[in-house]
Amino acid sequence: MMQKPPAYMVLLVVDKMELCDAVMEAWRRAGAPGITLLESSGLHRRKALRDDLGLMPSLDALMASQEYTHRTLFTVVPDEALVQRIVQATEEIVGDLNEPYTGILVVLPVLQVYGLRKRPYWEGKAEADE
Repeated sequence: MMQKPPAYMVLLVVDKMELCDAVMEAWRRAGAPGITLLESSGLHRRKALRDDLGLMPSLDALMASQEYTHRTLFTVVPDEALVQRIVQATEEIVGDLNEPYTGILVVLPVLQVYGLRKRPYWEGKAEADE
């Protein structure tokens, strides 16, 4: 019989950066104990940007080019029920993740966890600040 992992990492690459704050708030309301936000860019978009600039780009070309970045959010949660709440909360903001240009969400088993809080960090913040 296979044992359940002690935790799960939920990782989301958000296609539309303007939705990040709403997604983070939805994850917080769903019960995520903490959320980390990273700037990220896919290989395809970075290659396209580099190819567009040419061999000797002018300063104007560099300023006119747009860097295509995403935001990657992740959290580590203790159980599958919370994973499902986070997935549902995500789709309420970005739409059906099976549709294009919504994002990519991955859930990974975490075999060992150190420092995972049992409750969201903001619930104990006032006590810690005193």
